[in-house]
Amino acid sequence: SVFGTQHTDECFFQCFLSLSESSDLLSSMSIFQVEQFKQDPSPSTCLHSVFNVDTGDEVYSNSEYHHLQIDAVSLFLLYLVEMICSGLQIIYNTDEVAFIQNLVFCVERAYRVPDFGMWERGSKYNNGSTELHSSSVGLAKAALEAINGFNLFGNQGCSWSVIFVDLDAHNRNRQTLCSLLPRESRSHNTDAALLPTISYPAFAVDDDALYSQTLDKIVRKLRGKYGFKRFFRDGYRTANEDKNRRYYKPAEMKLFDGIECEFPIFFIYMMIDGVFRGNQAQVKEYQDLLQPIVFQSFEGHAVIPKYYYVPADFVEAEQNKHGSQKRFPSNSGRDGLVFLWGQALYTIAKLLVDELISPRDIDPIHRYVPRQDQRNVSMRYSNQVSPHSLFSEFSKLQVFLNTYGIQTQTPQQVEPIQIWPQKELVKAYRFLAVNKKLGLSGRPERPVGCIGTCKIYRILGKTVVCYPIVFDLSDFYLSQDVMLLIDDIKNALQFIKQCWKMQGRPLFLVLIREDNINRPSSLQTPTLISGAFVEQLDFLRVNEAEIPEFKSFEELELPKHSKVKRQTSTPNASDLEQQPEITVEEWQDKPTHEILQKFHDCDCLASQAQLACILLRREGADFLSKDGIYFSQEFELFCRKNVKKSSCVFLPNRSVVRLAASLLTKLVDSLAPSITSILVHGKQVTLGIFGHEEEVISNPLSPGVIQGIIYSKCCPLGGEREAVLQQELVIHIGWIISNDPQKFSGMLKIRVGWFVQAMKHELKIRAGDMPPQDIYQLSPSDIKQLLLDVLQPQHTGRSWLNRRQIDGSLNRTPLGFYDRVWQILERTPYGIVVAATHLPQQPTLSDMTMYEMNFSLLVEDTLKNLVLPEYRQIIVELLMVVSVVLERNPELEFSDKVDLDVLVKEAFSDFQKDRSRFCEAKKQDDMETFYNTPPLGTRGTSSYLAKAVMIQLLQGDVKPCKDDPCAVS
Repeated sequence: SVFGTQHTDECFFQCFLSLSESSDLLSSMSIFQVEQFKQDPSPSTCLHSVFNVDTGDEVYSNSEYHHLQIDAVSLFLLYLVEMICSGLQIIYNTDEVAFIQNLVFCVERAYRVPDFGMWERGSKYNNGSTELHSSSVGLAKAALEAINGFNLFGNQGCSWSVIFVDLDAHNRNRQTLCSLLPRESRSHNTDAALLPTISYPAFAVDDDALYSQTLDKIVRKLRGKYGFKRFFRDGYRTANEDKNRRYYKPAEMKLFDGIECEFPIFFIYMMIDGVFRGNQAQVKEYQDLLQPIVFQSFEGHAVIPKYYYVPADFVEAEQNKHGSQKRFPSNSGRDGLVFLWGQALYTIAKLLVDELISPRDIDPIHRYVPRQDQRNVSMRYSNQVSPHSLFSEFSKLQVFLNTYGIQTQTPQQVEPIQIWPQKELVKAYRFLAVNKKLGLSGRPERPVGCIGTCKIYRILGKTVVCYPIVFDLSDFYLSQDVMLLIDDIKNALQFIKQCWKMQGRPLFLVLIREDNINRPSSLQTPTLISGAFVEQLDFLRVNEAEIPEFKSFEELELPKHSKVKRQTSTPNASDLEQQPEITVEEWQDKPTHEILQKFHDCDCLASQAQLACILLRREGADFLSKDGIYFSQEFELFCRKNVKKSSCVFLPNRSVVRLAASLLTKLVDSLAPSITSILVHGKQVTLGIFGHEEEVISNPLSPGVIQGIIYSKCCPLGGEREAVLQQELVIHIGWIISNDPQKFSGMLKIRVGWFVQAMKHELKIRAGDMPPQDIYQLSPSDIKQLLLDVLQPQHTGRSWLNRRQIDGSLNRTPLGFYDRVWQILERTPYGIVVAATHLPQQPTLSDMTMYEMNFSLLVEDTLKNLVLPEYRQIIVELLMVVSVVLERNPELEFSDKVDLDVLVKEAFSDFQKDRSRFCEAKKQDDMETFYNTPPLGTRGTSSYLAKAVMIQLLQGDVKPCKDDPCAVS
């Protein structure tokens, strides 16, 4: 570097100052977009990422440009904190504070917002579709960590210039990032965009092993002589890219294979990373790689080319032998334009390497330090007190507390402390960053998670504690299952143990309701305040006149002679015997007024539900009953009355309760987050009845959209209970996959209707010769345990038919299955056919790569029309056999379409002949015996499948191979 340190500081100061001035222009243009995006985060309502640098005006409309880039907004927030922390004053008034706080609201839910990513193209196929990107989620995580509790006025600020972050949302971003990595997205197996996420400036990965795994994959797959490729088959600025088209055509991706542009900027990122981590060998390695590809401008300054490309004349040779041809630099620096991103990073890298600045100078908040060693840079106005108080023994919640005489306190006994439900806290947070002048509405009505409810709050002079959302009253029946509640408590405690990072201790308030034991009460709180983290919501004082009345939790008054009745998850036998007094067939065609009269005269819940089903199907939810109210409302009131009378929703008949909940189109809480949890673990979700059309969910959806899917795909006439059962399963699957993802190994598509079928198979296997249990009659906690049992690897003691039924229903595949299908496709010019679905060789191999998730999903989509689980599993076994045969016989390939159904049919035919010859069994069309045969061993299914495969292979041409021992001349 030729700059002195004083001159360097002045240059940085001027650059930052100009950036801060432009931020005010951005805020004035973006307010409407912020409001839209908070409510509907989509490409058509998103924040713009490109503005005129002089005027702040928008440059492109949403239809002209892919503005939805969470990473861009996150980077803005991250650097805002870095700059203010370095001593610069950027934010001057409360209007700007409100705007920044609203930007935080937009970023908090990055974990469920598919965007276009750093390269503004979304999917690798450049077809206008969005994806969930690790780089975007990681930058959002880093920004939220940096700005949480930060005072935008710096050391001169007070409480109303502090930024609040939803720590539960932040932790969902953290979990999502860890689940996605080392992938970038569904179509990007890896991507150079991850470098600024896992390294400077975000340093978003806390796990050193995950950082190393991600970095190693990037370097191994993308590094070249002239820089890093952005990702595989990136057509940007290649000779084969059509500059006149915005999007690519199908099968066009193959044109870019091996000629992707290489970007020197990522060598610079690796140099900076080496400096931060004290890895001098890495710094030297990338300095040496960078030096030959940097050229000098006419003024003698070093210029970083934006990229190096393969000229059109060299494309064919380069694709035949990767790395064989010389690449040429872009025109950056020669046409009067400079690649500012690369040039800025080069300057930073040179200053760091020459030790003219230190890492602390460009990262004053110490993002690069491991989290456990980070110094506290928060300027939050909240009080933190000494953590020395009693911490409750939560393990005792696993049993019914009243049985053991554990002393509790009522709300009156803890006064003046108020106990609030989390929904009241949501109401308070609604006033955060409200700004009428700018038209900003403040925090959207999002639930406060268990991290947020573990704080003590000072609100308008009151001391408030909140009980977690798991104790909220819900009109969905899951909340009535005590054993499920205990599980939820244990899960919440485990989550808090892993994620709580604040100085004070978390306060987890346990609420025991009348429905559970006797009366609402909380664990003892004599030293409630002394060790907890205290959060002051001083922003409420600004709008004190408009604040609604907050309702604290109050103790219920019970009759003097009321007795405590211990609740269990197991109903009495007499309760389960309640059967409807009527039949649907009998009443289906009767007039509406007769059915309505019978509904009111009948006192049997099962009969009421059947009659309600007929009425709601016929007249709809807006049908008016004789009392002038909507019948759906009357039916719901009746159900609540019965629930209260029996003191437990599941005592009358669980199946009937599920039917009632479905008829009332109930939706369980946390359904959308559970689906998101499944998606970020690299799975797809399908909702629908087994054997019928399913709806595939690939991206996070809102609760309303999910409700529409469930009640359109999972609620057939006579099968209404399935709609709520599948909701239960989604909740359980979301929890299991977050805590034990290995249980879903080999399952790429979570087909919830098929999971129900697997559980029914399990119940049938357990019953033996007896009638199986009705799955709709099981309690929610029993459903969860049954699901866990089904997900366990099948025991060897079971028949092969049962094992194939379970594995087929779960869509479980062996290790390396999708890679082997790719290898089969390479040797099958006319593709694969199964159940009348064709998987073509082209454009599949041209558009995709072996290891990307989209190919695996395409294979699953090809198998979706197989309706018999055990047959599906035979098809999976057949594909593994085909792969092994081709691997061992490289001279063979298929000369026609590979029809898997025909191969199975031929294998079964041979199997029957052998059974007739060796076992003297009669020929049968039923394949059950075939399904019940082990794959390996004498006359195993694999031997018959392999024979059928070889016969078809030998009908085609045999390719000559070198040193063929059968060749005569």
